[in-house]
Amino acid sequence: MILLDTNALIWIDQNHRRTRELLAAPDKLAISPASLLELRFLVEAGRLRLRRGTVDAMAQDDRWIVDDVPSGQWFEQAGEESWTHDPFDRLIVAHARLRRWRLATADGVILERLRPSERLQL
Repeated sequence: MILLDTNALIWIDQNHRRTRELLAAPDKLAISPASLLELRFLVEAGRLRLRRGTVDAMAQDDRWIVDDVPSGQWFEQAGEESWTHDPFDRLIVAHARLRRWRLATADGVILERLRPSERLQL
């Protein structure tokens, strides 16, 4: 299973070339509720306009599932990701680590912090 970070979701929405291999791969895809919240913040702040229209449309896409990770364990793991002060990065990395899934990301800081087995570079 591969967890998509928020940027991966945005790139998929915009048909970015760097997501083509990811979408063609046989791996199942998942998204975090933290990414959905981050997308809502970006849309509300006027920093993002989704081609699909709404965050709800992104959540209901058949290409992935929205994974419901247990919040107590999730937030405890996020507290251990002290290398970043971005709450969304902490939550998304913690989500991937709890599930032991690879995280699809192009974020250089995250890529530096994750082991090769924990990441899928876009």
